[in-house]
Amino acid sequence: MPKRIKTDYPGVYYREVRRIGGKGTEKVFYIVFKKDNRTKEEKAGCQFRDAMTPAKAARYRAERIENKRESRQEIRLREELEKQTQENRWTIKRLWEAFKSERSSSRHLDGDNYMFEKHLAPVFGEKTPSEIIPLDVDRFRLRLIKEKSSQTVKYLIQMLVRAVNYGVKKQLCDGLNFRPELPRVNNIKTEFLDSKQIAHLLAAIEEDTHPLAGSVMKLALFTGMRRGEIFKLKWNDIDFERGFITLRDPKGGKDQVIPLNDAARDVFQNHARTPGSDYVFPGKNGGYIKELKRPLNQIKAKAGLPKDFRPLHGLRHTFASIAASSGKVDLYVLQRLLTHKTPAMTQRYAHLRDESLRKAAELVGQLVAEAVEKSKTQDSDKRRKDTA
Repeated sequence: MPKRIKTDYPGVYYREVRRIGGKGTEKVFYIVFKKDNRTKEEKAGCQFRDAMTPAKAARYRAERIENKRESRQEIRLREELEKQTQENRWTIKRLWEAFKSERSSSRHLDGDNYMFEKHLAPVFGEKTPSEIIPLDVDRFRLRLIKEKSSQTVKYLIQMLVRAVNYGVKKQLCDGLNFRPELPRVNNIKTEFLDSKQIAHLLAAIEEDTHPLAGSVMKLALFTGMRRGEIFKLKWNDIDFERGFITLRDPKGGKDQVIPLNDAARDVFQNHARTPGSDYVFPGKNGGYIKELKRPLNQIKAKAGLPKDFRPLHGLRHTFASIAASSGKVDLYVLQRLLTHKTPAMTQRYAHLRDESLRKAAELVGQLVAEAVEKSKTQDSDKRRKDTA
């Protein structure tokens, strides 16, 4: 080992060693001091690599004596511990990634992941569940509610809770020590077009030149199918011979079959097939289309429909409302047509059916009253003839 050489500073020495990464030699400075009745020698740094000088080494020595600086070994141990702690630290982002990996087949995965990265990750991504306090979630909710719907904010907070619950279930972390407050959501919005608005819509569709938008809107109106069900529809899902449409992976989860009525049949028969694609409404590269917002809104505007009317979801509501108000479709049948998993969602149309039944009952009452009045008139005429 090279000889240790004194400097002009007490307790500061150096050794001449071959320079690493350069030509010649360089000085490696060491400090010697007493601490806890023990003499210690520590490396202070290299002349070139660490820009170390005798004066800097002397300051380093003074700080070590006064416990104002960690030794190199202590720094390495601390950094190693921090690294291990970080690797064992289950942040919300890590939990989400693990949770997501087990949901690779979910049809909502792409959308959920986009929402997580855009809204949740910047706020909660680097925190562990135990580091999140109620105020964090309250601020997140109040800030986002100014630009997003209550339903969207509620869904985002529920995504956060699902990721945490996944970690608890897998024994990766502790859960939240509070129940996040969710915004109140009033999503019982039943949109409905009257006959005049429907006529304007169909006229606007006939004038529109987009190859898909008009047919998609007609199908939503004539069948009540959901947006995703229409977009993912394949030609082999349509049984023209028996008159049925198979809905693959609908919102309820299990494949469903709904009737193919004549109006929907005409839509399919007048809609050209795209070579090389199995989808009725293909997007790029032959896959199913994922977005039609602009052309749908253009047709909506041309038809003069209300600004808050949702082109496809509103037409699904219109289909259901027409069926319910006809008085000829009971709620169980309507539930099957709309592929609602439970009767609760179908119940929103009950008042339309009740109104139809009330009108029917009033009509019967009027007919009975007219019959009674006619009978009285006939009896009165007969009595007059008998007394004449």
